[in-house]
Amino acid sequence: MSLTIHLFHYPKCSTCRKAIAFVRATAPGSTVVLTDLVAEPPSHDELEALVARSGQPLRRWFNVSGESYRSGQFGARLPSMTDGEQLEALAADGKLIKRPVAVFGAGADGALAPESTVIVGFDDATWAGALQAAR
Repeated sequence: MSLTIHLFHYPKCSTCRKAIAFVRATAPGSTVVLTDLVAEPPSHDELEALVARSGQPLRRWFNVSGESYRSGQFGARLPSMTDGEQLEALAADGKLIKRPVAVFGAGADGALAPESTVIVGFDDATWAGALQAAR
């Protein structure tokens, strides 16, 4: 059975392009489902499930180096925002989401599956470990 990897990415992001190339090189034969975070950001409910599965605090999901983060003054606003407000902000503007987001072991359609591993941000060693564990 082929491994399905769902990558939420931004096509203009060099780190995202590097991550896609890494997956294609290290997991040949895998099905790679790509979703443009800016054109199709995950919904509030999808983000809530992804964040929970990642095990990372919600604040780690914000792209702190992006223009949307700076112009929205999220550095000052995040401490007083509820989790629901943070999820709504991420769902409303895909550029706020740290990228790429990888779902290793996704369902055939790229959906989150019970055995999926979710990683936000790209680190080749971490991704290699997730790929190994998902096989």
